[in-house]
Amino acid sequence: MAELATIARPYAEALFKAAGDQAAAAAQWLDALAAVAAHEQLLAFAADPKVSAQQVYDVITGVLKKPLPEQGQNFLRVVIDNDRLVALPEIARQFRALLNARQGVADALVQSAYPIEGAQLDELKAVLEKRFGRQLRLQVQVRPELIGGVRVVVGDEVLDTSVKARLEQMRVALTA
Repeated sequence: MAELATIARPYAEALFKAAGDQAAAAAQWLDALAAVAAHEQLLAFAADPKVSAQQVYDVITGVLKKPLPEQGQNFLRVVIDNDRLVALPEIARQFRALLNARQGVADALVQSAYPIEGAQLDELKAVLEKRFGRQLRLQVQVRPELIGGVRVVVGDEVLDTSVKARLEQMRVALTA
């Protein structure tokens, strides 16, 4: 994956610089493009030598719920023309990291065995922000295989307090 990250970095940085104060809005349409570009069928369609760049562009823009602004249209054309559609999800991830760094926040993936909502989520957010030392944007994902507890991923940091992780630690200790 390092190669994909290396390919995506100049695109993310250039778009971030070009977006300027509109980076938050650009992140929204870039995330939408990344979601579309993540589909295998689209990548296979785009890789077909009989398909033109304009046809790929038309398919992608036709699937989007909102029309792209001019900057988004131009960016998508550059990505397609340079055959970098496969890198679009990584470009979006790196762009979001640049935006988060500017805003002083971080994205956090909270995986839980059960849904977390309302006051419970607010309490967890406060604890996690204190633990990680920065403001967090939480995304909750339900994963029943964790049995209980939560697993939190913030960038390259992982806090795993799930029952599954504790059972695994006990298994390792008992078999050592």
